[in-house]
Amino acid sequence: MRIVFFGTPEFSVATAEALRTCGKHEILAAVTAPDKPAGRGLQLHASAVKEWALEHSVPVYQPSSLREASFIEQLSVLNADCFVVVAFRMLPKSVWSLPPLGTFNVHASLLPDFRGAAPIHWAVYHGLPETGVTTFLLDDKIDTGALLLQEKTEVGKDETTGELYLRLQKIGSKLAVQTLDGLASQSVKPTPQRSDSAWRAPKITREHQFLPLDLPALNWYNAYRSMTPFPGFLTRINLEQVIEFKILKCNYIDKEFNENPRHRIEGNRWWIEGAQGALELESIQWPGKRPMSVVEFLRGAPLQGYYEIM
Repeated sequence: MRIVFFGTPEFSVATAEALRTCGKHEILAAVTAPDKPAGRGLQLHASAVKEWALEHSVPVYQPSSLREASFIEQLSVLNADCFVVVAFRMLPKSVWSLPPLGTFNVHASLLPDFRGAAPIHWAVYHGLPETGVTTFLLDDKIDTGALLLQEKTEVGKDETTGELYLRLQKIGSKLAVQTLDGLASQSVKPTPQRSDSAWRAPKITREHQFLPLDLPALNWYNAYRSMTPFPGFLTRINLEQVIEFKILKCNYIDKEFNENPRHRIEGNRWWIEGAQGALELESIQWPGKRPMSVVEFLRGAPLQGYYEIM
């Protein structure tokens, strides 16, 4: 089958490579975001998908607007059978309606649950025991199109977003190949999505990164897993001035402690306690410092006793 691939971040690359190497489908072009300035010198950096495409001599399109008539004409003359989208911005109908077999997206959740920009983070944040990957046909709304294939997977009780991300990336790449095979053989039939779902997956904001003091400690641990390693899990401590720092690794303790959440430091150990459990911190990153273990940090920091969480 002749396809055009749409994607930008590293998550997309595994699927592009699976489609390239499966021996059944031809990638005519890759569409990705324009190069962006980054780093101290603000030099232009290519997306992960562009780097992959250049490595494998796949033509690259980087339109500033997906509605440009010249870009749509470029796509039209390719005569693709299907478009495949992984972690890309929303496509206008003038694009997704072009190929005769439609355009499908690879989404890292079991739709209709966790429609939106951050499905992996929110599945972990809410402590769900399972999630998965869905392929579905695009329509004019966000993540609402007809379902094609789904694959479920369990979420480990200590699994972080980073770890789950890698597993779902592999599942998604396999499912994309299966979806194309099924569309080619007409063995995969679109199934309308349910409109109802209790779960949403909005973009992660800075507010979401902080330890949720109003929730039980198990939810604190889920929030830590959700924000690790990116964008990072944050908390604050009152040391005459309020210090904000990153928790890099911690463990959940299922035991009742103080009713009001607080930091407790004894010897070379550090807990954040609550009425329904605690987190024991193993490694942190203090502002302006490198990441270090709690033991190493406390050697050089005269902190002992109880401290307020702000």
